[in-house]
Amino acid sequence: MKLIELKDLQKSYGSGENHFQVLKGVNLTIYQGEFIALMGPSGSGKSTLSNILGCLDEADGGVYDFCGVNVCELSLNERARLRRNYFGFVFQGFNLLAKTTALENVELPLMYKGYSSKDRRELAMLALQRVGLERWSHHTSAELSGGQQQRVAIARALAIAPKFLIADEPTGNLDSQRSLEIMEFLQEINTSEGISILMVTHEKEMAAFASREIYFRDGGIEGEIRR
Repeated sequence: MKLIELKDLQKSYGSGENHFQVLKGVNLTIYQGEFIALMGPSGSGKSTLSNILGCLDEADGGVYDFCGVNVCELSLNERARLRRNYFGFVFQGFNLLAKTTALENVELPLMYKGYSSKDRRELAMLALQRVGLERWSHHTSAELSGGQQQRVAIARALAIAPKFLIADEPTGNLDSQRSLEIMEFLQEINTSEGISILMVTHEKEMAAFASREIYFRDGGIEGEIRR
């Protein structure tokens, strides 16, 4: 079943002599349950594409269909609601609040969704259990290793039960062993829970965990590999 369909998606920045077209008519279909690795050189447009897919940015033209809704026609508030209810995010820099416990970090998106304090605590603890960090729930970010911090970030993304998880260089700040642990976990939740994942990465070793690799260059799709 189609989750996302892009038709002639375009994005530019600047004007006049400073005009630069980042996305040059991207056509792409993402199916429910896929694990996609988006690869390409710096400046190719892959991060811009992932930001548009996550409703963190908007396209200038074309169609972005998410579950039958053209996101390009939504207002800023409507896109925010879509992002809050259906998308999970994992970033290279973890983006955790430094002096806040792991449990409180995971609770944050649930707070934005209006859950009660009791429900937030229960759902956040369940998410930490899923990533094997329930024993570290009351530790702050500074008391956790890089791999543990990234698992907290994944738990935060999973707490809202997203349909689509966007991971932007999720292993970029980790050593090889921790990177493999994170990739194995992402692969496991994709396989066992059917959560669709788009991962932006420069690392072929990490991309090999995905079921589909898409190569991006000069604002468009250059090719892909399916497994």
